Amino acid sequence: MPMIDVYATTGTFSEKHELAQNLAAAVMRWEQVPPLSLFKNNTAAFVHELPNDSLSNVSGESNYVRVQVLTPMGVLDRDKQVGVVKELTEIVAAAACDPTLTARTWVLIYESPDGGWGINGHANTGADIATAARAEIAAIAAAKASEGAAE
Repeated sequence: MPMIDVYATTGTFSEKHELAQNLAAAVMRWEQVPPLSLFKNNTAAFVHELPNDSLSNVSGESNYVRVQVLTPMGVLDRDKQVGVVKELTEIVAAAACDPTLTARTWVLIYESPDGGWGINGHANTGADIATAARAEIAAIAAAKASEGAAE
């Protein structure tokens, strides 16, 4: 259930909502979690527009994008890290209609400590999240079984 923050200068992206949704879906795929409401409703991206004069590298250039991805501890192994960085970079460049932006996109991956993932006022551990996912899977299976019995 990652949280993604994108920082870019105003005007970099024309379709910010679509960008946010595409980034969230990509990270969810790389995490390889099932398409449960628990994960779909709690995986999100936020696009932050910065004034053009609020970003600079040492050379004075401000045409960069920073993507920060926060995931629960241990969810992305090395192969997943490499894959998610590549795909998010490609999504950002496509959303900006600028293929050269891949060279100016920084993707930073952070991990939340176990117990540091708050949802609905509760600081969840990895075990809490797994338990909630299993409960949702069981509820879906029970609903399907009930539908099948009613037919």
